[in-house]
Amino acid sequence: MDLNEIQSLIKFVSKSGANEVELETKDFKITIKSGPKGKRGKQAEEPQQVVHTQMPMAAMPQQMPMPQQPMPQQQQAAPQQQSEPAQQSQGSDQKKDEKTEDDSKYVTIKSPMIGTFYRSASPDKPPYVEVGDSIKEGDVTCIIEAMKLFNEIESEVNGKIVKVLVDDATPVEYDQPLFLVDPS
Repeated sequence: MDLNEIQSLIKFVSKSGANEVELETKDFKITIKSGPKGKRGKQAEEPQQVVHTQMPMAAMPQQMPMPQQPMPQQQQAAPQQQSEPAQQSQGSDQKKDEKTEDDSKYVTIKSPMIGTFYRSASPDKPPYVEVGDSIKEGDVTCIIEAMKLFNEIESEVNGKIVKVLVDDATPVEYDQPLFLVDPS
């Protein structure tokens, strides 16, 4: 079941008035629950919906590699016998630390919602921002499509775009970094 099918199912449940729908196949299980219709005795504008999905662990893509565990005490007992790959690994760790320190001076523009990230208004138009562009607070940086609604994401900082962290037309999660901005 893809994202569009899940979104269609959510719309169907909200229109049907059902409080809960559960769908289970051999690959996944999805539960959609509608919240209470009113808030403090008033009719709510839109019912709150909670969606739970479960997939087998083998089918879930792994986004970030797990950090490597430190070597057992054998390495600590004999540091002069450290192998060449271990030395290279330490060198790459230092590079990662330097990169993290460099990135810490930048402000991150993060996704305010789950959806599909688009750099431009349409495929034939130029991206809203490119690396090196100066932006100011309120400038549109991208669009995130959620439930067939296209939401313009505006910058909350002034600065210069240093890096675009997401590819065009890819799904993004809530609070996922989208851009790095140099505020200086």
